[in-house]
Amino acid sequence: MEYNVHTLPNGIRLLHVPAASAISHACIIVNTGSRDEPEGKAGLAHFIEHLIFKRTEKRSTNQILNLLESVGADLNAYTTKEYTCVHASFLNPYLDRTLDLFNDILFHSTFPEEEMDKEKSVILDEISSYLDQPEEAINDDFEDMLFAGHALGNNILGTAESVQHFTRADVINFRKANYRTNEIVVAVLGNYTLNHIVKKGSRYFADVKENNPEKERIKPTIHPPSHTTIYKPIMQAHCILGTQAYSTHQSQKVPLMLLNNYFGGNGMSSVLNLQIREKYGIAYTIESNFSPLSDTGIFSIYFGTDKEKQAKALSLIFKEIKKLRDRPLNDLQLQKAKNKFIGQIALGEENRIGLIISMAKSLIDHNKIDSLETVFEKINAVTTKQMIEVTHEILNIDQLSIFTFCPIAE
Repeated sequence: MEYNVHTLPNGIRLLHVPAASAISHACIIVNTGSRDEPEGKAGLAHFIEHLIFKRTEKRSTNQILNLLESVGADLNAYTTKEYTCVHASFLNPYLDRTLDLFNDILFHSTFPEEEMDKEKSVILDEISSYLDQPEEAINDDFEDMLFAGHALGNNILGTAESVQHFTRADVINFRKANYRTNEIVVAVLGNYTLNHIVKKGSRYFADVKENNPEKERIKPTIHPPSHTTIYKPIMQAHCILGTQAYSTHQSQKVPLMLLNNYFGGNGMSSVLNLQIREKYGIAYTIESNFSPLSDTGIFSIYFGTDKEKQAKALSLIFKEIKKLRDRPLNDLQLQKAKNKFIGQIALGEENRIGLIISMAKSLIDHNKIDSLETVFEKINAVTTKQMIEVTHEILNIDQLSIFTFCPIAE
């Protein structure tokens, strides 16, 4: 897909993606997330994402929330381990309104104490709700084990204790240290010319004060594999097994993405779904995931099943891993895996808000955006040898950590 990039004097980049549509999509992404939080401040990045909607120098909370919704637009935000993102979808005439709001909430929020107290309560409820969902909570506990002693292991929401102790100074200091203008991308996909986007982007973001303090992300240590079981008052057993994997900058990322998609990724035809759910019927949900980060990655396999079937499910997963290691994909299987993955990626491009966010992230991570054709070329270039190497390095049963939520025996 065609795109253009314009860099403002303060370092903020404007990403323009032309698209003939009556609906536009935009986002502003900051290259900071939960991994950048100081020790003892888990959840601070996410807390700030909540607070920016609460009051600015010129708008009240209601004015912020109604500015886009009053014209039928959709506004949302999220925080990850490495990013903070605000995004919107809107009719084309409301580009000014959208960019004005992005500027206002990202750079002119006031963080009043009374709003901070309200949001602490909201996030504490969010944490409690999350803990009531073992299929969600287990991911955080697994990553806490995988990245023990490192901020990447922190729950993005934080803990009840950490959230309660946030101060206004914590918020201001975190933003000052991490909202680097040279690591902020404002991206717009819509029926506009490049000149129009540069003009509007300059109007709303050129006056943002340049802020580029030194940035240092400490790479996590790789720990020996660990097996942990926690007993909880739940109905089903939930289990994750996995390991640290490749970063977004490593060439092995592509064959592992392909392997993950074949083994337990999207769709009902993955190896794990066919062998564990369809053949034996012992897990409603079973999937594998690969999440590349800036200096490491996470490969994991998750399933939920009855307590009595947990050992059988694990045994079957190990059997499929061993089979994949002992009998690599032949040329026909590999080509089918590529065709499936390429088709899914092509369909995913129809999700325009997901597409513009992905492109903005790529610009931050790689300072470029691969075309769909280049992405397909990289996938088609994956060889059987590469698949074997990745399989043996990542799908090593002896090196997989295992984390389990087990029902308490009645």
